Parts: sequence; structure tokens; C-alpha cells
Amino acid sequence: MNIINKVTAEIINPLIEVLFGLAIAIFVWGIIEFIWNSGNEEKKTTGKQHMIWGLFGLFIMMAVAGIIEIIEAFVEF
Repeated sequence: MNIINKVTAEIINPLIEVLFGLAIAIFVWGIIEFIWNSGNEEKKTTGKQHMIWGLFGLFIMMAVAGIIEIIEAFVEF
């Protein structure tokens, strides 16, 4: 196993999984906040912002995971 695969398997993949979980938690918290505070427009806006940031985090983590897969595919050759 070369060094890139080992670093990816031992460090980067677990880190990406933790960040995925964090992004999902922020998104879900935004949904809860949005629904819970349906009467308060200011808190609804905060909930919307949390949902957007959660989705943004998920997108970034998917992009990073894809880039790592591409790098690993090129290094194997």
C-alpha cells in the first residue's frame, strides 16, 4: 500500500465522514429551527441560513471525496 492510500484510509476518510456528519447535523438543526420558529421571521431566517450552510458543507465534502478518488485513481497507475 503506498503512502497516499494509507494517509487517505487512515486520516482523510475518517475526517471527511466526521465533517459529513457535522454538515448533516447543521442542516437538520436548520430544519428544526425553521419549523419550530415558524412564527418568528428572524429565527426562521436563521434556520434557513443553517440549512444553506449545511448543504454547502455537504457539497464541499462530496467534492473533496470525489477529488480524492480521482487522485487515488491516477496514483495507482
